[in-house]
Amino acid sequence: MAQSYENAGVNLEAGYEVVRRIKKHVASTNRLGVMGNIGAFGGMFDLSALKVKEPVLVSGTDGVGTKLKLAFALDKHDTIGIDAVAMCVNDVLAQGAEPLFFLDYVAVGSNNPQKIENIVAGVADGCRQAGCALIGGETAEMPGMYSDGEYDIAGYTCGVVEKSKLIDGTKVAVGDVLVGIASTGVHSNGFSLVRKVIADNNIDIKSIMPELSTDKCVGEVLLTPTRIYVKQVLDVIRNCDVHGISHITGGGFDENIPRILKDNQGIEVVEGSWNILPVFNFLEKYGKIPHREMFNIYNMGIGMVIAMPENEAGKAIEILKAYGDTASVIGKVTDKPGVNIIMK
Repeated sequence: MAQSYENAGVNLEAGYEVVRRIKKHVASTNRLGVMGNIGAFGGMFDLSALKVKEPVLVSGTDGVGTKLKLAFALDKHDTIGIDAVAMCVNDVLAQGAEPLFFLDYVAVGSNNPQKIENIVAGVADGCRQAGCALIGGETAEMPGMYSDGEYDIAGYTCGVVEKSKLIDGTKVAVGDVLVGIASTGVHSNGFSLVRKVIADNNIDIKSIMPELSTDKCVGEVLLTPTRIYVKQVLDVIRNCDVHGISHITGGGFDENIPRILKDNQGIEVVEGSWNILPVFNFLEKYGKIPHREMFNIYNMGIGMVIAMPENEAGKAIEILKAYGDTASVIGKVTDKPGVNIIMK
C-alpha cells in the first residue's frame, strides 16, 4: 500500500480494481488481428492478419464534450462511452475505413471503480457495435483537477481501407443524390447550447415534457447515445458506388457536407424528405433559435450522408433498412456552391 500517495488523493488499490473490473468488457471486443492482453505497455494489432494489399490507415480522435455534464447531473454513465467510440469510428468511416481498434482515456478526480466500469462498459458496447477491438487505454486519477463526481473521456481509433477503395470525395459529381441516415438524437455536438437552453428556461432535466413525445425524461432524451453507422455503411460501400460520405457533427449540414465537395459544387437539401426529431423542435422553441440556423448547429435528425449516383440510392436504402436504419434521399449535389436548404 502506497500510503503517501493515498494521502495525496491517489488510490492505487482502486486503480487495480478498475483493471480487474474492465477485463471482461475489453475481452468482449476481441477481433481478428488483436495481439496480446490488456495490461501491456502498448496495445498491439497485427495488420497482416487482414490480408489488405495496399493498406491506408485512417485515424481519428475525439471526446464527448459538455454532454458529460448531463451524465453527471443524472448520475448515468453507461452510455457516454458509446458516444466516445461513435465520434471516432464514424469519422474514419467517412473515408471508407473499417475501424480496427480503439483506445480510451478516462480522467477522474477520484477513483470510483464501479463508475469507471460503467464508463468502460459503454466503450466496449460501442466497440462491439463498430466491430473494433478495445486494445488499451488509460485511467488517470488527478485529485484537484475535477469537481467531485466529474471526469473526462476521450478516445482514439485506427481504421484501414484498401488504397484503391479510399473515399475522399474526388468522385462526387453534380447530380449525385444525398442519402441521409437517421440520427438517434442530438448525438454529441452542440451541448453547450443545449445546456444554455435548459438553464435559461429553468427546465428540470428529470422532468417529462410532452414536446419530446416520449415517456423518458429530458435528460435521458438528451443522453441518447450517438448512432454508430460502421457495419451498415461498410455494407453499402461493398455493394454500391459510393462517391462521398459525411459524418454530421458540430456545424451541422453547413459545415460537414461541403467537406466532401469540390470547389465548384454545392448541395440542395429538401426539408421534409426525412423526419426532424422532436428534440430539435424542442431546442428550437425553447432556445428561440432561427430555424435555418438549426441546420448550422445540429444534425437535425440526419447523422450521416452518403453521396452516390441516383440509380444506386434505392439499393443503399434497402441495405440500411435491413440494419434497422431509416434512410431516404434528402437532396442532391449541384453546380452552385453553398448549402441551400429548401424549407417546407
